[in-house]
Amino acid sequence: MQIGPYQLSNQLILAPMAGVTDRPFRQLCRKLGAGMAVSEMVGSNSLLQGSKKTLRRANHEGETLPRSVQIVGADPHMMGEAARFNEAQGAEIIDINMGCPAKKVCNTLSGSALLKDEPLVQKILEAVVKAVKIPVTLKIRTGWAPDHRNGINIARIAEKAGIQALSVHGRTRTCFFKGEAEYDTIKAIKAAVSIPVIANGDIDSPEKAEFVLQYTDADAVMIGRAAQGRPWIFGDILYYLEHKKNRPQPSVTEIRNILFEHIENLYAFYGEHTGPLIARKHVSWYSKGQPGGAKFRQQFNTLNNAESQLASAQDFFDELIANAIV
Repeated sequence: MQIGPYQLSNQLILAPMAGVTDRPFRQLCRKLGAGMAVSEMVGSNSLLQGSKKTLRRANHEGETLPRSVQIVGADPHMMGEAARFNEAQGAEIIDINMGCPAKKVCNTLSGSALLKDEPLVQKILEAVVKAVKIPVTLKIRTGWAPDHRNGINIARIAEKAGIQALSVHGRTRTCFFKGEAEYDTIKAIKAAVSIPVIANGDIDSPEKAEFVLQYTDADAVMIGRAAQGRPWIFGDILYYLEHKKNRPQPSVTEIRNILFEHIENLYAFYGEHTGPLIARKHVSWYSKGQPGGAKFRQQFNTLNNAESQLASAQDFFDELIANAIV
């Protein structure tokens, strides 16, 4: 899988997820097998205003290359400026979000709402490609609604504009995350263009990853929700693709070690106030399916500092290990 001058180490990419794919999570997923990790989207307006929260989202210090930064917006000039800003901050790839289905994004005519306006799509893509010297990629859905699937048209516009890779979530905007992903549509989009196509949607197991790669002929797959609380899924898929069998799942001890590394990095990145708040959702994902997990989560989510959170998590995993649930 190649994007511009960057040869990725494999075909597995961490999807950008708002509020999830911050720098600590991206670094962890790369360490555990992802070939690339795309940042959570940053609004072009807020980026240029330079808020503390937004600048933190654009922080890529210490990350494994290539650094891919996702921007979102509806004004071609501002999107170009946001791309130029990120390039100056060390981004090696700019990814444009035209796939987010969230109402607060679509209400500003950004994200997947742009799929309704093909001429504006073309203007934004051309403006961003012209603004920077680094590769520009695009994330889309298959269309706005089931009766408005124009993913093939958008893909052709993107290729002509100079977009160097295209990620496709296999649902329309109005489908949100309901129903099954449209792998037939992704397959048709892949056949319609010569740039790399990355398949996204419902890829939650090694077997599913292999199926999607083979069925759609996609160059790579993008994994989002399935990596929440399970960042080792990338290593699982790599092992399966190479050996044609599943590797053993991590023990409780291994999960504990991954969790502790993750939340300690969250504390360091966000600070003593915000770090524990961000840690809550990740710890909830890690503990799902574990005996006593619901009670643990209820208690953990009342804790507001790193010291008490670490002690609570240690007690929880010590009990699991003592009960020989490994």
